[in-house]
Amino acid sequence: MIDLPVLVLNQNYEPLNICRVRRALVLMFRGKAEALENGYGELHCSVGDIDLPSVVRLVYMVKRPRLRRRITRAEIFSRDRYLCQYCGREARDLTLDHVTPRRRGGKHAWENVVSACAVCNHRKAGRTPAEAGMRLRDQPHAPKDCDFYIPFHYLRSHEEWQKYVPKALAIRADRAS
Repeated sequence: MIDLPVLVLNQNYEPLNICRVRRALVLMFRGKAEALENGYGELHCSVGDIDLPSVVRLVYMVKRPRLRRRITRAEIFSRDRYLCQYCGREARDLTLDHVTPRRRGGKHAWENVVSACAVCNHRKAGRTPAEAGMRLRDQPHAPKDCDFYIPFHYLRSHEEWQKYVPKALAIRADRAS
């Protein structure tokens, strides 16, 4: 129970990060955070019953620099919602595919890399989607730079978080379910 994820919000209700229930309880006991959502039930201990939070808000403002998102496998898969961008199949064993192959001058950039299942990646091979007779489901794009990042699978499994995240992020999680 203490290893479940908890959404941490800044004082202005902007998502900051995700921590575990144990860390959230420590923040609450020290007076640094308050519970907004109780999504995990109660913990029975010698001092009484303690509500386990699923969303906490810090009582002070934390300033963080806006970080530029790096292009990694995990970021590409999360952006594409763990779906093959050619056939639409959801899978955990996805591969990266360059829309314009690198041997033809395609760059390893957000706008040229998509997630693909092994079957579609093999079928496309070293061709462009038009040459292979395949169509992309979504046009690849760079994600917006922001100072928070919530993995897609967390948004899908924690409905109580949706009211605290930006609408665009919540809509993408709903559409993929």
